[in-house]
Amino acid sequence: MRAVGIDLGEKRIGVAVSDSDGKIATPYEVLTRSGSREQDHRHIAAIVAEVEAEILIVGLPLSLDGSFGKAAQGARGEAHQIESLLSIPVEMHDERFTTVEAERVLQEQNLDAPSRRKVVDKVAAAILLQAWLDGQ
Repeated sequence: MRAVGIDLGEKRIGVAVSDSDGKIATPYEVLTRSGSREQDHRHIAAIVAEVEAEILIVGLPLSLDGSFGKAAQGARGEAHQIESLLSIPVEMHDERFTTVEAERVLQEQNLDAPSRRKVVDKVAAAILLQAWLDGQ
């Protein structure tokens, strides 16, 4: 089962895609927010169709203590908006620490800060998606 994972940020959206067996997540793309959520959501829907995904996993930014704060409520609302464009299931998965882990991995690869900023969101999406895949 091919899955797409997204990390919804205020400025960028990280996108990751799994292999067709649903075992390995790979960073795919970083979408820069256009200023139009509808346009951003259509772009996500186009990626889902392009890779023939069977499920979309959206990062759920829970608070550090696991509570459901303002960011999580916003992500849930946006996930519902995206879901209305798709004919596949949309699930949310805890994304706490994914960006921190992505930054660590990229630093270990000796990427400088500007290079890390270009890819950190899609790496975070891959970490999120891999965690979801591993839980299946």
